Amino acid sequence: MERVRDLSLLPKAHLHLHFTGSMRPGTLLELADKHGVHLPDALTGGEPPKLRATDERGWFRFQRLYDMARSCLREPEDIRRLVRETAQEDVRDGSGWLEIQVDPTSYAPMLGGLIPALEIILDAVEEAARETGLGMRVLVAANRMKHPLDARTLARLAVRYADRGVVGFGLSNDERRGMARDFDRAFAIARDGGLLAAPHGGELTGPSSVRDCLDDLHASRIGHGVRAAEDPRLLRKLAERGVTCEVCPASNVALGVYEKPEDVPLRTLWDAGVPMALGADDPLLFGSRLAAQYEIARRHHGFSDEELAELARQSVRASAAPQDVRDDLLAGIDEWLKD
Repeated sequence: MERVRDLSLLPKAHLHLHFTGSMRPGTLLELADKHGVHLPDALTGGEPPKLRATDERGWFRFQRLYDMARSCLREPEDIRRLVRETAQEDVRDGSGWLEIQVDPTSYAPMLGGLIPALEIILDAVEEAARETGLGMRVLVAANRMKHPLDARTLARLAVRYADRGVVGFGLSNDERRGMARDFDRAFAIARDGGLLAAPHGGELTGPSSVRDCLDDLHASRIGHGVRAAEDPRLLRKLAERGVTCEVCPASNVALGVYEKPEDVPLRTLWDAGVPMALGADDPLLFGSRLAAQYEIARRHHGFSDEELAELARQSVRASAAPQDVRDDLLAGIDEWLKD
């Protein structure tokens, strides 16, 4: 009988993880107590909240829970703790490179303004990387629900801090709001500044959302992208361009995009040759971290260890990691297969 390899020992890159959503549940409770924040029962029960975001009411509830959790991050030490613990969790799951996504405007009111907030986050990332040995960088994300001019401001800020650890520019929140083309100038600023473009698309809406990210924002990665599976021509386009989809299986099920883990179209994307990077999205709300996403691929989609290793390679290739880090991770993946 073939031995089952430990997926937490498989070296990999983590490219889809949101800042507040990376928090440990216990840390959230402690920070809420520290700052006198009354959390809703959905965040204190010890189990992931019951969510469904396929309609606007469900998405509003999800966003409200996220905002409540974020309100507990009020001091630089809170930021440092979150980043340090997130790095520890990623290392435990076999991650050798993490690109954590954050909209610094959400933290600016508590941390003295937009620039101080980003600097505090970047300092925390640098400190956590040094302490844990995890390669760690930041992807600054604009909010679809806000004016495109705000996104341009963030893009310029992200480029300004490209030499301090910002490697990409994203676009998050409800993709049913705000056309991708409205943010084309912000993404042009980011790309011209050397940042990779990684907007969300193809999660809550269908293939057209992915197509817009490709055509209007010239995305090099797509956050989620799973709904591309509904359009064979789009799948071919993604494969031909080598655009990586940051697929988050547990998140897709938790938010009701798919009913069951086996419904997430991992095999459809794989068979079409679309590169994938599995991600945990928001472990605080969805209850599972990075290695668990690989376990879903193994258990529910029949991915062999060789295929899982290739998924890990795809995550590394799609990252902004320096070549020496990539080489080390890729060598480690080969070693994992030999064991």
